[in-house]
Amino acid sequence: MLDTAIQIRLLAAYPMLRGLPANLLESLCNGAQLLRLPAGTVVFDEDQPCQGFPLLLAGNVRVIKASPNGRELQLYRVDPGESCILTSSCLMGHTRYQARGEVEKDVEMVVLSAPVFRQLISAFEPFRDYIFGLFSDRLTDMMQLVSAVAFQKLDQRLAALLLTKTSPLRATHQQLADELGSVREMVSRLLKQFADQGWVKLGREQIEITDAPGLKRYSLL
Repeated sequence: MLDTAIQIRLLAAYPMLRGLPANLLESLCNGAQLLRLPAGTVVFDEDQPCQGFPLLLAGNVRVIKASPNGRELQLYRVDPGESCILTSSCLMGHTRYQARGEVEKDVEMVVLSAPVFRQLISAFEPFRDYIFGLFSDRLTDMMQLVSAVAFQKLDQRLAALLLTKTSPLRATHQQLADELGSVREMVSRLLKQFADQGWVKLGREQIEITDAPGLKRYSLL
């Protein structure tokens, strides 16, 4: 059961829950648990059954698709106020996970039991609208990802990715490779080329963007 302080934080992060009737709010609080997970924790993995629906209060989770040879492609991130469409799909379709969820920054989250999730979907329209709105947003993101992977060269995708980050970016070349579904050696080589062009300055686990317009022009070629 969730205590009052957690309930307040949950309603602040997920305002569509504020209109819950008293009986549904009671069901939610009685059928949920608070989890705190450190960075690196695998929240769910491929072919595992879904145990509940997460609502993040702090931290974030990366959802990753891995290949048999160990390469990874980041599908999306889940931040506070958001949730995981793969989880909702598994719960509604009674299927197993087809990707892995891994904590990137220490997470605090409320996990709704499967029965409570289904009760909210069927009985509370604002929650149902929230879930299907997430599907719409994530589908758009996934189409952009598919388009980038299929039609853009890796160097253009890397340039575009760097432009979405705050400079200086504190990340390893491996982390960037994971986001792009590539390998560290290739990303390192491309970053060195970007540095030679004067677009970035490389440091130890740090990348400073020195010519954002140049990077943007290159990403759009």
